[in-house]
Amino acid sequence: MEGTTGQVADTGGRFVFLDNLRTAMIFLVVLYHSGAVYESSGFFASFWLVDDPATNDLVGIVNVVIDIFTMPVIFFVSGFLAPISLRSKPGWSFLARRFRRLLVPWLLAVLTLIPLYKVIFLYSRHLPQEHWTAYFHFSNGIFSQSWLWFLPILFLFDAVFWGMSKLGRWPQRIPLKAAVTGVFVLGTLCGFSVSMAGLTGWTKTFLVDFQNERLLIYFLVFLLGAVCYGQRVFDTPPAGKKLYVALASTVWIPMNVYVIVLLTLLFRPGEYFISLPVDLFIMWAAFVASLLSTLYLLVMTFRLWVNQEGARARFLNPASYSVYIIHMVVVGAFALLLLDVDIPSLAKYVTLTLVAYLVSNVIAYVYRVGVKPRLMEAVS
Repeated sequence: MEGTTGQVADTGGRFVFLDNLRTAMIFLVVLYHSGAVYESSGFFASFWLVDDPATNDLVGIVNVVIDIFTMPVIFFVSGFLAPISLRSKPGWSFLARRFRRLLVPWLLAVLTLIPLYKVIFLYSRHLPQEHWTAYFHFSNGIFSQSWLWFLPILFLFDAVFWGMSKLGRWPQRIPLKAAVTGVFVLGTLCGFSVSMAGLTGWTKTFLVDFQNERLLIYFLVFLLGAVCYGQRVFDTPPAGKKLYVALASTVWIPMNVYVIVLLTLLFRPGEYFISLPVDLFIMWAAFVASLLSTLYLLVMTFRLWVNQEGARARFLNPASYSVYIIHMVVVGAFALLLLDVDIPSLAKYVTLTLVAYLVSNVIAYVYRVGVKPRLMEAVS
């Protein structure tokens, strides 16, 4: 990934384009979770917070595509910023800071928002509410931590990165080309091996939830972000746009291969293009190739053209983390209001996404400028 001019805007040394990119990915997270209300495959029907009978096929395809790169991009940005955070807070203070940043909000959320999730889940299906002990992530038996899985997993990645640094194993010293190649090879082998072993799906525990076939891939992308920081790839202007144009012209190929093979395996079990092992290997190679290509395209796009901090960014960027934490309950509340509205499902999908994203940002803003300062003042 080449560098860019003006990579660090005049905002205290922050990487504005990465802030903007992360905010855009949070919007796609809201889009994905709103789409799950209206997708037509029935995959989400048994556990999603609201299952609207108004569905369409387009939403499912959109979700399959954005699911390829949305969380990996967020992990990449987090990995890029991890060495910066470690330099400012070395030693145990780094872990303490990450604990406060990630696990304290996680604990509050799983004790409040996950119960609200189940309240909405039961209410939307006209089911009776249950005993209060069944509403927590360790006992609900259906969705566990749901969207909050990201917080403890990111803390785990930070902790492993901290441990590597303590041992002198600085991943950011790896040459960039070797790192990208490693992500592709190891990521493909991980997804393929887990799928062949029949271990696909989620592991859910009291502390961490993770998708078995993607956990290592996410960690590799996190480390790739650290490598990009260590190699200072954003310190120099781009050498050219040939790779950008080439990937923009061809990324649809591995993406379509992944989607076609995945949907065939899911909805036509026993039907193979070649054989099960070959199809799975091709699918995971296409997945990781799509992920890396899209990651590059998004990073380059935001570096070149979305590297300014305007009024909109100043409002949205500081709220992105809070929006991620609270958005699901907001999605559920407005999905309930739209259940009996007689409009096309695509209109509901767009309305829910925009309203939930806007309201989540407003709530985060009110907390940041109104509630949080008073809490800090009371504590001090």
